[in-house]
Amino acid sequence: MGRRCELTGKKANNAYAVSHSHRRTKKLQGVNLQWKRVWWAEGNRWVRLHLSTKAIKTLEKKTIAAFAKEAGIDLNKY
Repeated sequence: MGRRCELTGKKANNAYAVSHSHRRTKKLQGVNLQWKRVWWAEGNRWVRLHLSTKAIKTLEKKTIAAFAKEAGIDLNKY
């Protein structure tokens, strides 16, 4: 799957590293991804997902089922 959040779809961003003399070199700004075990109440089991920290914060407000439905993923595959 690569380095991408499974719920939000966040991925790395292309950017420039700018030196003091204003020389620009390309760099990759990676997303802060974490492996997270989340309790899925409807499936009555734990689900292990590769999530961005922003998605982990959002999971505190929403349920995993509602978040997965918005993202269009099937939690039975995880």
